[in-house]
Amino acid sequence: MLYDMKPRWRPHHQSSLATLYRTIDLVVILSSLFLCCALLNHEVTKNWLFIGFLSSTLFIFFSESVNLYRSWRVDTYTRMLGLTLISWGLVCTSLLLITYFSKTGEAYSRLVIGFWFLSTAASLSLWRYLLRVILFHIRSHNHNTRTGAILGITQPGIQLAADLAEESHHGIRIKGFYSAPEASSCDQKLIRNKNFNVLGSVNDAVSEAKLGKLEYIYIALSMKDEDQIQNILRLFSDTTATVYILPNLFVQSFLHSRWHQVGGSSILSIYDTPIEGINSWIKRSEDLLLGSILLILFSPLMVLIGLAIKATSNGPIIFKQLRYGLDGRPIRVWKFRTMSTLENGARVVQARKNDPRVTAIGRFLRKTSLDELPQLINVIQGKMSIVGPRPHAVAHNEHFRKLIDGYMLRHKVKPGITGWAQINGFRGETDTTDKLRARIECDLHYINHWSIWLDIRVLLLTLPTVITAKNAY
Repeated sequence: MLYDMKPRWRPHHQSSLATLYRTIDLVVILSSLFLCCALLNHEVTKNWLFIGFLSSTLFIFFSESVNLYRSWRVDTYTRMLGLTLISWGLVCTSLLLITYFSKTGEAYSRLVIGFWFLSTAASLSLWRYLLRVILFHIRSHNHNTRTGAILGITQPGIQLAADLAEESHHGIRIKGFYSAPEASSCDQKLIRNKNFNVLGSVNDAVSEAKLGKLEYIYIALSMKDEDQIQNILRLFSDTTATVYILPNLFVQSFLHSRWHQVGGSSILSIYDTPIEGINSWIKRSEDLLLGSILLILFSPLMVLIGLAIKATSNGPIIFKQLRYGLDGRPIRVWKFRTMSTLENGARVVQARKNDPRVTAIGRFLRKTSLDELPQLINVIQGKMSIVGPRPHAVAHNEHFRKLIDGYMLRHKVKPGITGWAQINGFRGETDTTDKLRARIECDLHYINHWSIWLDIRVLLLTLPTVITAKNAY
């Protein structure tokens, strides 16, 4: 996680790229409009020209407002796509409001407007993706690169240098490390093992930056070296380098940090989640849509499973077990009963291989995860999601939270029927602390990197994972 301390000026290369982005956006918006008019047999009148140039101006304005034309060298395409669609969505909304209140809507074809809105959204997204692929290819071949250095010989700094070297498509070439004598540091042998060198002191780095030989500076010091960090920031304020702070220690366990402003005070949220605001609505819509479709599709199978359970063993068809849901609130999770016992108390024993409590049909249901189909009802109820961290029994939760730091952070989102941990091989019994820790790391990775595309990826990989899994008993 990096905090960006940007200089007030904008380098020439970044400014040129931003100008290119703006120009292409204008061309895309106008050409898309003219093409829609031509395909739908509408003459390009002065009214269409007015709406075209107005939309272009509005798009530039909204894009500047959300900082769309900044450098995306080390940021994600998903975030770029989101800001692009938000900007274009605001343009579309503005145009509709303007034509409605000015009573000029009759001058425009609704069909042309509809096709134009959709085709422009697709075109703005597509050209950005293609340019990003091209830039990544160019940077991987040592063109359009930037020179950087790391201040502080620390483990996070060494890891960052290795990551940037491995992901060469970002185009950031680390020259080496500069030491901060008064700060905590690692053994310099660790750097040499990674093929990096110590280039000098902080003052040497400042001199290089003033000469324009260092464009990116990464401060990789411990948070307890606050005075040293403040001094470094002061020194680099006299250069034109872009400065990043790479926090370590407890900051590495941030879920999804975000700066907030309260009056004149800036506060940083630590244990946060990206699934809030509009994202929570998107996630809920996804759950309702997919949950309803899957419930309808699997209803006949669920009826047959219920009849088979009733015919082969005594007890209820559905087992409702108390588990933790969103924010650690208890929920009752539905499952087809697969055992001869109904454990739901202070002690719940995990199912093991050849567990005598598992019924004959229960063994098949657990192996294929069909026992979890009733959780689609939990999804419709809003207690669970299709994709998310798997919920554990309350007794297991209370035990696990004492073993693994950050365990309860997995409850910052709704539990899911399937999840990132499950498709990465951590399904079924967690008989060792290492397995449990790996599962939790997967859960926190999912929460921190959530997107609709990640959910789709998990869903697509769930079926082959279930088929090949060997540790579900």
